[in-house]
Amino acid sequence: MSTTTASITPVVVRLKLSLLRNGLRQSSGRRAAYIASAVAVLLFSALQLIGLIALRGHEHAASVVVPLVGVLAVGWAVMPLFFPSGDETLDPTRLVMLPLRPRPLVRALLAASLVGIGPLFTLCMLAGSVISVAHGGVAYVVGVVGVVLALLVCVALARAVAAANIRLLSSRKGRDLAVLSGLVVAIGAQVVNFGAQRLSSGGLGQLDAPAEVLKWVPPASAIGAADSASEGSYGVAVLQLALSALALAGLLAVWSRHLTRLMTAPDGSTLQAIDAKGARERTLTGLSRLLPGGRTGTVMERSLRYVWRDPKTKAAWVTSLAIGLIVPVFNAVQGSGSIYFACFAAGMLGVQMYNQFGQDTSAFWMVAMTISSTRDAYVELRARALALLVITLPYATLVTVLTTALLGDWPKLPEVLGLSFALLGAMLATGAWTSARFPYSIPQEGYKNVAPGQSGLAFMAILGGMVGGALLCAPVIVGTIWLNVSDGGDEWTWLLLPVGAVYGTAITVAGLRMAAPRTARQLPEILTAVSKG
Repeated sequence: MSTTTASITPVVVRLKLSLLRNGLRQSSGRRAAYIASAVAVLLFSALQLIGLIALRGHEHAASVVVPLVGVLAVGWAVMPLFFPSGDETLDPTRLVMLPLRPRPLVRALLAASLVGIGPLFTLCMLAGSVISVAHGGVAYVVGVVGVVLALLVCVALARAVAAANIRLLSSRKGRDLAVLSGLVVAIGAQVVNFGAQRLSSGGLGQLDAPAEVLKWVPPASAIGAADSASEGSYGVAVLQLALSALALAGLLAVWSRHLTRLMTAPDGSTLQAIDAKGARERTLTGLSRLLPGGRTGTVMERSLRYVWRDPKTKAAWVTSLAIGLIVPVFNAVQGSGSIYFACFAAGMLGVQMYNQFGQDTSAFWMVAMTISSTRDAYVELRARALALLVITLPYATLVTVLTTALLGDWPKLPEVLGLSFALLGAMLATGAWTSARFPYSIPQEGYKNVAPGQSGLAFMAILGGMVGGALLCAPVIVGTIWLNVSDGGDEWTWLLLPVGAVYGTAITVAGLRMAAPRTARQLPEILTAVSKG
């Protein structure tokens, strides 16, 4: 069977269109979501295009568009790592049984990659960037070439990254990365917000220095060429275009080499080998030797294994850890934060105590078989809380100390630590109670964290528990306010550290003891609720 390059490209493009069309036919919900996202992206693209055109003639126009293209390239590079299932053609191993050679396949897949919302959005951004900096016929000609080169570099970069990491993306670790995509968006939003505030206070001139460097880095150099041509530096413009062309050629070569390896090398499905690394991954670490014996140590180890190995649990933990650090630290760096924002870390981490049995899914029946009394239920809940404290206590302390150091308000460190410990104890108490009272299932597949029909239950559990936690913290909060407003009270704020620690411990124990009887009585109901996903 012989297939020419001319016949491969249209076939692969039609395959991409068929995959897109058939995907939309699967359900009306998916079709509505795609249409809504497409409309939103098109509207955002139009607004961005108008904004970039409005920059035309501005003295810092090039300083804006050149870094913008660099950010676009970074987005294309990381997209396959966090959205591996967004494009079925990203996995070339699906074509491994076909008699295709790497070079024609690269051209065909590159053409197919230009079909979609992402390339259209990128094209609008690149076109707007050229319009904002190009002045004169030669500059526009250079700009058109630059737009084509920049778009191809972005697409080839995404394909090369996907081909280099396709074994990872099809593994459990790859699915973990996909689940963590929301975290990347959250962190990126905070970074963008921080950058926007810096620019609003210091002006666009702060981008001049980064732009001078990035205009020599592909694919930003392709757009920088239009600016250079506008200034009459035609030799510089040609050199900048050449850099982007060389980058494109290099990416295509890397992509082709990875394709050849993927299409010819055996993988784990054909080689039944277990290496030392795989054997090591089946053990948590030496941590189990540090845990207490009996049921407590066993439950703690199991909970820590969930944190390390279960994609949904890992995503929830990493998100809480990151957001708990970002909010107080970013606000402190911006000079608009308060040291009390450090309590946000304890609150975010305390939420992990909620719906403890949901992460077990239908396997909860094995836990239920080991609980025959209220005492067993109490030990089970206590061990899960202790496993959570292994991570949350040092982390909440670290965030509080770091926030204090950034703000330089060391006298308030003891009271904020006391508040954090009290809040953490309140969250553990309410989390244990809501785990027994409002259990819900966490689907193992897809991105949803609540099974269909249980969204209201989950919302009631989390919202009610957080409100209850805040109310349980009221005595410590009132004491903090009273000491800060009363005459001479500042001398006694250090007492809030031991008081908060003792109070947090006491209400945690009380919450566990309140939740244990209901847990022991409602085991069948809990199993039914957590098995729906």
